[in-house]
Amino acid sequence: MQLFREVWNKYTQAVRKTKASFFKQKFASCSTNSKKFWDTIKSMENKSTSSQLPTALRLGNIVTTDKSAIIENFNKHFSTAGHAFHIATPTPVNCPAPSTATRQSPHHFSFTQIQIADVQKELQNLDPYKSAGLDNLDPLFLKLSAEVVASPITSLFNLSFVSSEIPKDWKAATVIPLFKWGDTLDPNCYRPISILPCLSKAFESQVNKQITDHFESHHTFSGMQSGFRAGHGCTSATLKVLNDIITAIDKRHYCAAVFIDLAKAFDSVNDNILIGRLDSLGFSNDCLAWFTNYFSDRVQFVKSEGLLSGPLTVSMGVPQGSILGPTLFSVYINDVPLAGGDSLIHLYADDTILYTSGPSLDTVLTNLQTSFNAIQLSFPVASNCS
Repeated sequence: MQLFREVWNKYTQAVRKTKASFFKQKFASCSTNSKKFWDTIKSMENKSTSSQLPTALRLGNIVTTDKSAIIENFNKHFSTAGHAFHIATPTPVNCPAPSTATRQSPHHFSFTQIQIADVQKELQNLDPYKSAGLDNLDPLFLKLSAEVVASPITSLFNLSFVSSEIPKDWKAATVIPLFKWGDTLDPNCYRPISILPCLSKAFESQVNKQITDHFESHHTFSGMQSGFRAGHGCTSATLKVLNDIITAIDKRHYCAAVFIDLAKAFDSVNDNILIGRLDSLGFSNDCLAWFTNYFSDRVQFVKSEGLLSGPLTVSMGVPQGSILGPTLFSVYINDVPLAGGDSLIHLYADDTILYTSGPSLDTVLTNLQTSFNAIQLSFPVASNCS
């Protein structure tokens, strides 16, 4: 028995050292790539996710076991996720209609023609292992034929600018329900993974580059926003907030914070308000017409285990799985920090921290509550008061 214990201890130590060495090398190889870093973290958590359909699903008071009905119910749930948020959000009676923007930008923006070389590079950079969209156009095919097809595809992209229209096929998404945690009967426990046609994503990438270059060159985004911006991220946001808190502590002040998570943030975006935001930021009428068309006539299908649901219209929100979605969401919430009042605020995508400090705890809590009330009303969740 003693010999067994000695051998077992040596074995355990060897396994631990080998694991430590393995993960040390893994982390070293992804130290400059945040996506690979977090993928490595997730691989250590042993959390299981599944894209298989559940044996049953509940929608309202009805539970169905028919797989065709299950994917239809998933589609109904995902396509109306933002609607429930709007209905549930209370708005004070007789409040003024939300402004489309607080500030009018003196800088104007219009689309410029996309160049063939840029499209060719975009196609060559496509991930060949990504799934094709509903158009069944395989990214590997586009990647291999980039030099040949770049010219006609560029013409299509530029024609879209001229006509202010986007092909309807590019606005159709395939959605795969991915189980997260909790009750398998509850559709809220599933994450929708949206797959758009790869040509749509290549086009959006070029559009996104034009508008983000414009925004960054004119310092459009609030300094209190760190999400989806080059040169900004979790680290810069954390350092800013920590520095403010440490400064308050050094002054022997009390400090209090509220951490806010927006439910169904992308799904609940009001497209009309967003178009108003773009208008106030100096986007030309042609650009506004293009974005209006971008949001219109969007449909989605749910696909799983060889089954495909019927199409359902997605009438609100920024498209999940899109390239433009994160940038447009940043535009949508850009003026929220103006409502902070005596409190400080920092935004990172759909996560917000509201914090304040002062010599009196009562004053700090009162100011924080006042700012929180104002922030709740500043999030553009409805087009008019109810």
